[in-house]
Amino acid sequence: MSRFFIALLPPQHIQNHANQIKRYFAEQYASYGAQKSPPHVTLQPPFEWLDTDVPLLEASLRTFASEQNSIPITLSGYGAFAPRVVYIDVVKTPALLTLQADLMAHLASNLGIVDKVSQTRPFTPHMTVAFRDLTKQNFQAAWPEFANRQLYFEFIAENLTLLLHDGKRWNIKSEFGFLAGR
Repeated sequence: MSRFFIALLPPQHIQNHANQIKRYFAEQYASYGAQKSPPHVTLQPPFEWLDTDVPLLEASLRTFASEQNSIPITLSGYGAFAPRVVYIDVVKTPALLTLQADLMAHLASNLGIVDKVSQTRPFTPHMTVAFRDLTKQNFQAAWPEFANRQLYFEFIAENLTLLLHDGKRWNIKSEFGFLAGR
């Protein structure tokens, strides 16, 4: 069994900017957890999957992605899941909410992948820059610094990314292009 999750990754220049913020949190506030994955917007939280069935998972994601249009994504400012997580805020657009809901439904009906926690709370798209290893004290110091800080990026998401955990960090396993992203 391996651990996977499915996300949208921004273009490299936005990843570079987000990684600088992650490094800042590591250096200033001892929060290193967010550095264990590329900057991303999670659509399907981590799940376990049989290694022998990875081709089935990838084929299903390829089929799903091939039926989706590329969607605009807007990153605007910062948000927090107090008292531990700071993130770059992702604007909740109908296209993003639909993509996430459709992906969850596709995974549940075709592969039996269901995230019970996600079913009990609304989807809050975000790009984590300080993870749960941020202490409450450091969160209280960091959040006022970021609460009103300006940040704004727009990009077109043209594919889904499947990430695989290697025991230490998350790595890109495969990408699946959207209909209008090819």
